[in-house]
Amino acid sequence: MSAPRVNLLPHREQKRQARQRQFVSLAVSLAVLGLAIVGLVHGVLAGQIDNQKSRNTLLKGEIAKLDEQIKEIDKLRDQIQQVLSRKQIVETLQANRSEAVHLFDQMVRQLPDGIYLKSIKQTGTKVTVVGYAQSNARVSTLMRNIEASPWLTNPELVEIKLVSAPGAKDPNTPKVSEFTLTLQVKRTPAPSASIPGAPAPGAPAAPAKSAGGAKA
Repeated sequence: MSAPRVNLLPHREQKRQARQRQFVSLAVSLAVLGLAIVGLVHGVLAGQIDNQKSRNTLLKGEIAKLDEQIKEIDKLRDQIQQVLSRKQIVETLQANRSEAVHLFDQMVRQLPDGIYLKSIKQTGTKVTVVGYAQSNARVSTLMRNIEASPWLTNPELVEIKLVSAPGAKDPNTPKVSEFTLTLQVKRTPAPSASIPGAPAPGAPAAPAKSAGGAKA
C-alpha cells in the first residue's frame, strides 16, 4: 500500500512571501533609520554651523570695536607726541632765550683791536663769522679768546685771504685779511626738576672779560 502524497508547494510559497515581507519591512526600517540618522546629523551640524556663524559675527563685531579703539589710541599717541614736541621746543626756547644776547656780548668782549666784523650768522649752535683783520695774528688772538669764553667754543678758521680794505679807493692802501671762521655756542641744558633757586647743572659761569687783548 503506497504512502499518501502531500503537496508542500503552497506552504513553501507562503514562507517565501513571508520572508520577502520581512526583508522589505527590514529594508524600509533601515532606510527610515538611516534617514533619521542623516537628518539628526544634518541638524546637529547645521546647529553647530549656525553657532559658529554667530560666534564669527560676534568676533567680527568685537574686532571692529578693537580697531576703532586702536585708532583712537593712535590718535591720542600722536596728540601726546605733538604736545611733548611742543613742550620740548618751549623748554628749549626758554632755556636758550638769552643765547643771542650772550653771543653778541661775548663777540664784543672777545674781539681784539684791529678786527672788524662783517657778518654773523647762526644756524642752531653753529655760528659763522666773517670779518676783516689787520693781521693774521689778530685772528689767532680772536680764536684764543673764543676758546676761553664761557659761552663760545670750538673756533675753526674756514678761510683767510688778503683783500682791499672796505671803502678804500687808493690802490696803495694796505690790504687787510678777510677771514671766515665758525664756532659753537654753549647751550644751557633744558630745565629739569630741581630745587627752586638752585643753578641748573652744567650752566656756564657768569661771563667775564678774557685776557689777551680783548676789549669790553
